[in-house]
Amino acid sequence: NVKPGMKIYQEEIFGPVLGVVRVKTLHEAMQLINDHEYGNGTCIFTRDGEAARYFTDHIQVGMVGVNVPLPVPVAYHSFGGWKRSLFGDLHAYGPDAVRFYTKRKTITQRWPSAGVREGAVFSFPSSR
Repeated sequence: NVKPGMKIYQEEIFGPVLGVVRVKTLHEAMQLINDHEYGNGTCIFTRDGEAARYFTDHIQVGMVGVNVPLPVPVAYHSFGGWKRSLFGDLHAYGPDAVRFYTKRKTITQRWPSAGVREGAVFSFPSSR
């Protein structure tokens, strides 16, 4: 039951913390995210592909996850947000030095063929 005026909502917190802000609509949620001064990472869990596409296209955050618990779960993606979540001129990894004048957004998605009730597996596939 976190509210926008609370300290936990206003600061960028790293660690095993989950703050839940309750809203009534997707648009209300997106407005809260886009209006926030930080823009590190966010995720959406949905079965609606249209809602997921709208969210990823319009959210103003540097790392976005769709049906994954972490927006950038593999190390070779750059770790960096937008707005006040970015420190300095570049992101943490070398490839962003080349893309200095672009504004990147990494979107990680997963759409299991079996639904949650049918036993979908939510682990990352491994190469054989």
